[in-house]
Amino acid sequence: MSVDLVQIRLEPLSVVCTAARGAPLLSALATHGIEFPCGGTGVCGGCGVRVLEGLLPVTAADQAHFSAEELAGGWRLACQARAEEPLVLECRQWRMDVLTDNSSLSSTGKSGLGIAIDLGTTTIVAQMIDLSSGRVLSVETGLNPQTQFGSDVMSRIQAALSGADLTATIRAALRQMIEKVASGREQEIAEVILVGNTVMHHLFSGLNVEPLSHTPFVSFALEEQHFRPQDLRWPLPPTCSIRFARCLGGFVGSDILAGIVATGMTRSNNLVALVDLGTNGEIAIGNRDGVVCASTAAGPAFEAGSIRMGMRAVTGAIAHLSLARGVLRTAVIGDVEPRGICGSGLVDVAAVGLESRAILASGRFANGARWYPVSSKVVLWQSDIRELQLAKAAIASGFRLLLKRIGAGIGDLERIHLAGAFGNYVRIESAIRIGLIESAKEVVHAAGNTALRGAKMLLTTGEPQLAPIEHVSLATVPGFEDEFVNCMAFPETGTENCILPIGYQ
Repeated sequence: MSVDLVQIRLEPLSVVCTAARGAPLLSALATHGIEFPCGGTGVCGGCGVRVLEGLLPVTAADQAHFSAEELAGGWRLACQARAEEPLVLECRQWRMDVLTDNSSLSSTGKSGLGIAIDLGTTTIVAQMIDLSSGRVLSVETGLNPQTQFGSDVMSRIQAALSGADLTATIRAALRQMIEKVASGREQEIAEVILVGNTVMHHLFSGLNVEPLSHTPFVSFALEEQHFRPQDLRWPLPPTCSIRFARCLGGFVGSDILAGIVATGMTRSNNLVALVDLGTNGEIAIGNRDGVVCASTAAGPAFEAGSIRMGMRAVTGAIAHLSLARGVLRTAVIGDVEPRGICGSGLVDVAAVGLESRAILASGRFANGARWYPVSSKVVLWQSDIRELQLAKAAIASGFRLLLKRIGAGIGDLERIHLAGAFGNYVRIESAIRIGLIESAKEVVHAAGNTALRGAKMLLTTGEPQLAPIEHVSLATVPGFEDEFVNCMAFPETGTENCILPIGYQ
């Protein structure tokens, strides 16, 4: 029986997709970069689309989130709409750049082809590697289709506990990605390795995520998981080895294990740190004598998820800004009119505000102001700065406590690697200015996608003999709450007078 399909065109990139007539738009749009932060419940208003052609009836959720003028202009919540007829939709969100790693490895002595996969909460990267030469042959990137169940890991956990099949969703998506990256050479694939955070590890593997839904966030299924191609319905030879690398602790996954391998931390004589800044900020510090690691409940501020005009690093997001002679200069992704601000832009705003004394060390706006203007259409509210303070305090206090655990200070670190997309794009000067990273600038550098680089190393050479890695539950460390409070304030420097922007560029 044939399915009656409806064609949907997504602007401004003119991407065409289809959906079964009468089916929710959510599933069709999720695979093309549209995110559903609240999992499609209609409570967050984050999946707005504007109808350019066709008709989408106004729902109660639409009325709750859009003004009468916006409704008349065609704005609707995609998660509440169904595809009853052909549509052309303008998307408030759009596809973000996915951070990859194109470095080749040295010859390994193995033969055949392998695939390394970095399974992120938001994005996925797959690379096909020549196992004999270590050379990258092809790359595919995409968005994690589980975003239709929520943009953060806790939303995914709740969806899974409510009966949603997130395991089948991600396995099917990865099958398609493998077919693309292999491009007809599927039968030559000898090995596949996946890395990701603990929730991605559990959801892909079909493991129970209930222990990760509540304190103390301890799972007893952190070990490496092995699969056969027929178990996953992947078009690979029966002899192909598929494994999801082991996790290190509750919310410290195999992506951090891969990062430790990629940075050579356990081969170093001197102390090295790895920091992955996201909703669950992960920190690892160590050298050849041992490593301590922990996760911090940084919240969604670094991805602008808790910011009123926040958005991911997609078209229309203010990614960077500076203040010169009273004029705020903004860099907007896609070189279009700004309609929001992403995490790196948020850190820049706070740094600029602190330098100009428009934002005080306490986080309050100077002169009793209620908001800080970032552009003619984008402002930050007092609550936005407080969200940033909470996130940066989680990272900074975690860093301090891990250093204290090994009897070291920030000056003992030879290198601090900032991993992941946020670490790659945030201005290091701004991160230091707000106290997110408490270090000299020359020690800190953007390390790129260390998870993918480490996955390739695990694929080609296997897991090396690592120094002992200890997972620390920060909430149980004496003095954690006091240290967290101590890290809330911003560093006290800047000019004496408050300088507010007089113009925008």
